[in-house]
Amino acid sequence: MSHHETSPNLIAALRELGSATVYEAQGAHGALDSGIKPIHPSMCVAGPAVTVDTRPGDNLMLHYAMLKVRPGDVLVVDAKGFLEAGPWGDVFTELALQKGLAGLVINGAVRDARTIIELGFPVFSRGLSIKGTGKNQPGKINVPICIGDVAIQPGDIVVGDIDGVVVVPQNDVERVVRVSRAREDKERAFREQIRQGASTVELLGLQETLRRLGLE
Repeated sequence: MSHHETSPNLIAALRELGSATVYEAQGAHGALDSGIKPIHPSMCVAGPAVTVDTRPGDNLMLHYAMLKVRPGDVLVVDAKGFLEAGPWGDVFTELALQKGLAGLVINGAVRDARTIIELGFPVFSRGLSIKGTGKNQPGKINVPICIGDVAIQPGDIVVGDIDGVVVVPQNDVERVVRVSRAREDKERAFREQIRQGASTVELLGLQETLRRLGLE
């Protein structure tokens, strides 16, 4: 499997830049829907995706996937948005820390949130559920999955923080980091000009639009 080719420096850069900047820099695409959020606001993650396609209400494939993950990976699980069971909890979190997993993104729910937060493991989910799951349904790992309208390939870089989660195609990481940095420089200049009294209307050239709408 080729999915550890992205350099740790680029991954660290994406983590630092944050989900919103990265999303805008890659042309406003790749964002998972806003329902998927960190279970604690301080959590952030970046790393190559190990994808899991699993049946709702069953976590056998998570047990299998955890045999295959490598340090720095992000487990990205499509549990079909099912919220009435938590296929991930405190035991998996302990295992994840042992394995050096960078984080979990799940289109579904987790449980034992307090313990996960105390252990400091980054988890992004659609919700929390106290209910457990079965352990007997087949599924697949390291296949393309879809969460909402976002396709995720194994090895794509997943970037998540308080704003949400964005997916960067593996072959586009260098460009996205470059464009993100340029964007940050521009915004830094904007903030400086605002401190000197500029308005956003001036900075963004919105005068003509306002004039056209009779909002002078």
